[in-house]
Amino acid sequence: MLRLIPVFCALTAHVAFASDEPFRKTIISVERNLGGGQPWNVRGREITPDCPVDWSVFKNTYQGGRQEGVESIELNNGKLFIHVIPTRGMGIRQVWCGDVLLRWDSPVKELVHPRFINLQSRGGLGWLEGFNEWMCRCGLENSGQPGTDRFINNQGDEATMDLPLHGKIANIPASEVELLVERKPPWRIRLRGRVDERMVFGPKLELWTELWTEPGSATFHIEDTVTNRGAQPQEFQMLYHCNFGAPLLEEGATFVGPVREVTPFNAHAASGLDGWTRYAGPTTGYVEQVYALRLFGDAQDRTRVMLQNAAGDRAVSMAWSLKELPYLTVWKNTGAVADGYVTGLEPGTSYPYNRRIERKFGRVPKLAAGESYRMAVEVAIHADRDDVRPAAEAIRSLQGGRETKLNREPPEIE
Repeated sequence: MLRLIPVFCALTAHVAFASDEPFRKTIISVERNLGGGQPWNVRGREITPDCPVDWSVFKNTYQGGRQEGVESIELNNGKLFIHVIPTRGMGIRQVWCGDVLLRWDSPVKELVHPRFINLQSRGGLGWLEGFNEWMCRCGLENSGQPGTDRFINNQGDEATMDLPLHGKIANIPASEVELLVERKPPWRIRLRGRVDERMVFGPKLELWTELWTEPGSATFHIEDTVTNRGAQPQEFQMLYHCNFGAPLLEEGATFVGPVREVTPFNAHAASGLDGWTRYAGPTTGYVEQVYALRLFGDAQDRTRVMLQNAAGDRAVSMAWSLKELPYLTVWKNTGAVADGYVTGLEPGTSYPYNRRIERKFGRVPKLAAGESYRMAVEVAIHADRDDVRPAAEAIRSLQGGRETKLNREPPEIE
């Protein structure tokens, strides 16, 4: 069911009128013709002198190769380092906390500017030419596999369209970006951005995304709102493609979650169903295996999953509302390091099948004119065994001793 919320108000001025009002800095603005240019930074001791943790935010623009002109914002909360790329749909390049890294070693080494991406190349797989972030959003018009779908064109006739892999939003630069910092405890640091996916005779979808954290915390939050700015109902999809490589991913690493049901995407994934929660080391020639999950939640329908290393002393957990993001996809791609050794934990409004298939199963939400849909994901890094253990126990509590249903056969999708 869609969750209605008020639409975000327009971007406010960045000037604070009193010392207890949040610090505001407009970093990128189409309306004000602001962006690019020289590096910019701010330090916590300048804005929040009473804060015991010295945080910082640094903005830069990349040069050379296919990353020419890509704008980057690096947020350091004193414990977490979060690297955001406004030019690539406000995706997150990497996160680290001590020796725990949220990243992967993609064959794509540069932060590729969207102008160099042809989404329709190689049969709709062009999205992969820029794929190297820890977290990239898939959506908004579609979020799944490439292929054809039917739609009503501007003549009022049914027509066929070619959908690219994972949609467009990760390759659309943000139109507005601002930094907000609370001047009083807990001194919350917020980075907000707007990304528009609009066209004539097509979707008019607006994404407002906010990443926030507190100084000294090992946790950060992603809060997104999608709004239909058109005058007619509009389908949308969102999938958070969160990708993990070494050091968390290794031989013996495990996925931990309160799983109600797991279904393999295809016959090949079905062959690995019995060991689907455990990971192999880098394996040359490995063919990806994908699993569609339904999860248990608490009384408020909140759930949590975790990826932990083989020793169980390093982990990352993710929590969200099943009312907002009912589905989770686990992507296992433990091929050779040179080919991209990675796993994806991907909460979404649907699974990443082609949109026509997801619509068949009733998994494509629709927004009325002016309607909004909110989604939020909390990410926590666990840097030692004493921190991993309670997170694992919280997940076991959500499972509550209930069995996981294993569907041995993939669904009939056509």
